[in-house]
Amino acid sequence: MSRSFVRVRAAAVAALAILAVAGCSAQPTGEASTAPNLAPSSEPAASVTVSNCGTEVSFDAAPQRVVTIKSSTTEALLALGLGERIIGMAFQDGPVPEQWAAEAASIPVISPQVPSEEAVLELEPDLVFGGWESAFSPEGAGARADLAALGIASYVSPAACQSAGQPAKLSFDDIDAHIQELADIFRVDASSLLAEQRSTLTSVEAVGAGRTALWYSSGNDTPYVGAGIGAPQLVLETVGLTNIAGDVDATWAPLNWEAVVDANPDFIVLIDAAWNTAQSKIEMLDANPATAALPAVQNRRYLILPFAASEAGVRTVEAAASLAAQIMKLDGS
Repeated sequence: MSRSFVRVRAAAVAALAILAVAGCSAQPTGEASTAPNLAPSSEPAASVTVSNCGTEVSFDAAPQRVVTIKSSTTEALLALGLGERIIGMAFQDGPVPEQWAAEAASIPVISPQVPSEEAVLELEPDLVFGGWESAFSPEGAGARADLAALGIASYVSPAACQSAGQPAKLSFDDIDAHIQELADIFRVDASSLLAEQRSTLTSVEAVGAGRTALWYSSGNDTPYVGAGIGAPQLVLETVGLTNIAGDVDATWAPLNWEAVVDANPDFIVLIDAAWNTAQSKIEMLDANPATAALPAVQNRRYLILPFAASEAGVRTVEAAASLAAQIMKLDGS
């Protein structure tokens, strides 16, 4: 199939989809949602317009055909009971949690990394939902303006915005606002999900108070770590730990091993990803004479999180709860 044919076909299908939804506007668009304790909006919503990474995006109707890029986006829609709207997912960071696994198993994986624009257009989506702003490029899933010209909306997880709109320092209010914005776009009710998240959050205790931690995301010669404004900082603060890279004004940032050794963290958070597993990080820390001498390494003061839970979204509260439980176990509580 030629690129020009795909573009024309995608634009035509998107236009027909909008007309079809508009013609059925008497029926709530969220009616097919199957999430427990989540109800669709009782009445059709008017057009929803959001400012997303500095790009204005309007939704005249709830998206019906969505491509998700990164686990955080896939899991956000699954949590809202919108799994049936996902027609393809890409760049998944690991298996989804058990409660969504059966539904996720039926969703095609279109690419192990960022999909090409051609692969996206072949699916004829009305929305591409990216976990990283960098996914939207001519070499990737397509520039946002180009997709819009074809009638395809794009949306980026707000915490991952780089060009504009990124929170100065991520809070759980920001995450709640993101979940609510998604609910508005898809015309579903997020109140039960938000209440569940807040209930779990209130149970998380600051069991790491008075101690420090390194959030080790990836990298060998140069570690790439959780810095001071994103989900890693929020999670560490929630459990009472002081981030040794907390004064770095970034979500993630490179840090040298000398700085890690000088900081001598009480705990090391290891992010487990298929391309850089927690076990491979442990082996590297053991092999490096400087880090091998750290008490946290010698005493195995490791806290492990899956990569998908390390990015801002519906699993951030879960990440905090998991770290608190792991700290208590290591403390013998």
